[in-house]
Amino acid sequence: MIRIAAVGDLHYGEGSQGILKPGLEHLPDRADLLLLAGDLTRWGKPEEVQVLADELRGVPIPMIAVLGNHDYHCGREAEVRRVLEAAGVRVLEGEGTTVDVDGVRVAIAGTKGFGGGFRGAHGSDFGEPEMKAFVGHTKMLSDRLEKALAGLNAADLRIALLHYSPIEGTLEGERLEIYPFLGSYLMAEAVDNVGADLVLHGHAHHGSEKGRTPAGIPVRNVAQPLIRHAYNVYTLNGHREVLPAAAGGIT
Repeated sequence: MIRIAAVGDLHYGEGSQGILKPGLEHLPDRADLLLLAGDLTRWGKPEEVQVLADELRGVPIPMIAVLGNHDYHCGREAEVRRVLEAAGVRVLEGEGTTVDVDGVRVAIAGTKGFGGGFRGAHGSDFGEPEMKAFVGHTKMLSDRLEKALAGLNAADLRIALLHYSPIEGTLEGERLEIYPFLGSYLMAEAVDNVGADLVLHGHAHHGSEKGRTPAGIPVRNVAQPLIRHAYNVYTLNGHREVLPAAAGGIT
């Protein structure tokens, strides 16, 4: 069994020290890898993510992340990525990576994702250039995610790591009016087209933890304001079954 610690929306900045620290002390005993689902900073400043990187440096299990909308705010996302990678965190955007966990090949494909809405209430790339750009960005990132997952077909387990949500189910609790800005069905389509064992995302602070894609792939919302822990731990048994979450480092 593979144990996956996951959290998003940490929003690190001045005064954030210690959000993860209590759980990190015992993380190697609880999980085989740590996945970070974006919005790791408040404003996307390198000095903000440095606070997080200082806590993560030296963690002895693989760490993989995607960035979120907050991490892009200042236009310094490349610097944010470099700070994380200097601390040993692999950052993905339309890319995939594979780690070996006791002989099990666990592959992670990641993207920030974007908005657009869901079946029956979604935007289209028609009309004004601004609308075309909005939906076109989501299509581009969804295509990248699908290609990244497809390139990992030799793995034993495949995980899609996102910031924005791919389904409506994990948005329940948020206001309906903002669903188009919280995710897009195109990402669920990308995952369902090639298959995965688990999808993780953040962004929906007031949503729900659990859901499934139309093809039945488990989806978990790990936004820290929702799960109210330093991270949740999910266990994959190799048969697309996600066992109940265990919490780590209550904040």
